Amino acid sequence: MVDHWAAAWSASAQGPYPHGRETAQPDLSTLFPEPEFGARDQSFRMIVRPNIWGTQARIRLTNAHGSQPITFRDIYVGMQALSSAVLPGTNRPVTFGNANHITIEPGAWAVSDPVDLDFMTNPNDPLLIGKSLAVSFHVTGDTGPMTYHAKSLQTSYLSERGSAPVSQSEDETAFPYATTSWFFLDALDMNMRVPTQVIVAFGDSISDGSGATINGFDRWPDVVARRLYAKFGNTVSLVNQGIGGNQVIGPPDDTPPADRLGGISALSRLERDIVSMTGVSTIIWLEGINDFGFTDVSAEEVIKGIQQGVASLRKAIPGVRIIGATLTTALNATTGGHGKESVDNRRRIFNEFVRTTDIYDNIIDFDAATYDETTGELKPEMVPNSCIGGPGDKLHPNRIGYQAMAAAVDIDMLVNT
Repeated sequence: MVDHWAAAWSASAQGPYPHGRETAQPDLSTLFPEPEFGARDQSFRMIVRPNIWGTQARIRLTNAHGSQPITFRDIYVGMQALSSAVLPGTNRPVTFGNANHITIEPGAWAVSDPVDLDFMTNPNDPLLIGKSLAVSFHVTGDTGPMTYHAKSLQTSYLSERGSAPVSQSEDETAFPYATTSWFFLDALDMNMRVPTQVIVAFGDSISDGSGATINGFDRWPDVVARRLYAKFGNTVSLVNQGIGGNQVIGPPDDTPPADRLGGISALSRLERDIVSMTGVSTIIWLEGINDFGFTDVSAEEVIKGIQQGVASLRKAIPGVRIIGATLTTALNATTGGHGKESVDNRRRIFNEFVRTTDIYDNIIDFDAATYDETTGELKPEMVPNSCIGGPGDKLHPNRIGYQAMAAAVDIDMLVNT
């Protein structure tokens, strides 16, 4: 068999729990009473939905924001049934270097050996669309600070604190606690029958999906992924590397985790979140509004950061397609400093750069798809929050807004035909 590995799912390692921009997170204080010590002898069942399906899978576990080595053992992957239950007969052991455990040093990550998905007869079966995998693992002792992606907008599950390993269990009772974050798991690859193109949506909360629905898969990258599947079938993958609160050039590297809820800067995470992803062929970069909303940085400084990042990506991934994107309006937003007119002025300068520069292979005009000409704000139907209810914040589009953004994407320009 010829290997054609491709990234099928991803979630950027945002920071150490609980220093991230979570959405609808249950109270986890009894499970993790002292975040600096993290989890203790617990099993995790992370639910992820691949964008493509292959004959084999491999996972990437990360300790990117940890302060001590973490040992993972009893690692399994199986087809999710409902809730935290695994479809009977599908839970498969995962190894690292042929061992059923691995210790990952602080700041590092590790990719597993291939695991056969022999419970599937046809990876191209359209009945697999929307199905999810359950990736389960146990941590030994105290983990210290836990690397996580805060805003999964998908429910995953946790065992009791101080429990024996239960990763092999297919029953839902072994994982009684829910979470809306992904812990320690940041990528899943599939081995495809033919070469497969991988598109990375890279950016901030507008890509991460703030304002979208829990378990609704209606972020704009989700909707674009479905459009791609409808046209190209099981041959193109789109993975989401958005982080709520992320900035292009900030914050400074020495910023404490509690003060950098949006993770490290985009420029600092290019290698980890794009270059090291398997099979990347196209990047959509939508980012910059947090630089303007959180700081007084100029449009020119953010533009310089984007130019630097694009040059680095082209050097690291020869032939990669890079798609620029205009920033959606945040005028009169109720969060942070994003709603100020000075922010909007810098946003307009940045968008003019995106529309006129020659550094991109193409652009997507998300601003035009969401902008209300009469007010300068998001279109009114795009404002109410689709996840937690309420009036919305005039920064994050809702389900309707994300659908409009996805409709603005010419999917043909994302792929090499």
